Amino acid sequence: MKRNLKKYLLVTLKGIGMGAADVVPGVSGGTIAFITGIYKELIDSIKSINGTAVKLLLKGNLKSFWKAINGTFLFSIIMGIGISIFSLARLMTFLLENYPVLIWSFFFGLIVASILYIAREIKSCKAGTIISLMLGTIIAYWITVVSPAEANATNWFIFLSGSIAICAMILPGISGSFILVLLGMYKFILGAVSDLNLPVLAIFLLGAIIGIVIFSNLLSWLLKKYYTGTMAMLTGFMTGSLNKVWPWKEAINNIGSQNKTELLLEKNILPSRYTEITGNDSMWLWGIILAIFGFSIIFISERYMNKKQVKN
Repeated sequence: MKRNLKKYLLVTLKGIGMGAADVVPGVSGGTIAFITGIYKELIDSIKSINGTAVKLLLKGNLKSFWKAINGTFLFSIIMGIGISIFSLARLMTFLLENYPVLIWSFFFGLIVASILYIAREIKSCKAGTIISLMLGTIIAYWITVVSPAEANATNWFIFLSGSIAICAMILPGISGSFILVLLGMYKFILGAVSDLNLPVLAIFLLGAIIGIVIFSNLLSWLLKKYYTGTMAMLTGFMTGSLNKVWPWKEAINNIGSQNKTELLLEKNILPSRYTEITGNDSMWLWGIILAIFGFSIIFISERYMNKKQVKN
């Protein structure tokens, strides 16, 4: 796809949105890529980093290599994600610690709207489609209720964490950062980003690169061969993930500590119960307002993108 500088800057902004989502456990950068209309191109571009492209690189044919992998597009996305992650890591940590209900409310509305958006791609209700939808929902819900592990700072596990998390990051509804929470590596990696711990980041990034190249080929094949079933499963992933991003929660017990931060098991509760526990009777209203705001952003973005496509 041919783009001018202005359009590549827009791609970078979409990358910033993906990076912001990937910082938050429970929100997927893949969701942002999908609703902004770059998901398929992203998967196909990553998939194009194959043996043929590597041969072009090794031969010194940089121009052909760059064109083969849709390099300017990928660079714009990666730059946006990097800008977002490095600039928002500390901010998101602060907001999640001090205003969790408001942040989760916003993303809850965002994801609900995204589910409705992606569900429109399901064109049939055959048995296989329904099974895919249910399976995706069950898997994602199960992931949200698994207890977090303890951090493992060995090099091989950092590499493995990067490989697994990056696969989740490009799946709508499956949060790579939440996978890091389950692996016990979220605060460890977020700390490495904040402190610019280059050795840890290099190992994590290497695992991410290898993981995403392998997984993108599988995902691209599924989208081409079983589009409806794959979209149904992705819709299920997002639906099941709502359990994690429900804003109002109550800690039920402490299960240890990680990087000097307590780990709590939580259960979802109604806003009224949250008000009883905290005594804050305005938080539920602000939570609903932000959920509606997050919900609205998806459809405003969709309408804007549709207008842009009509003009082009």
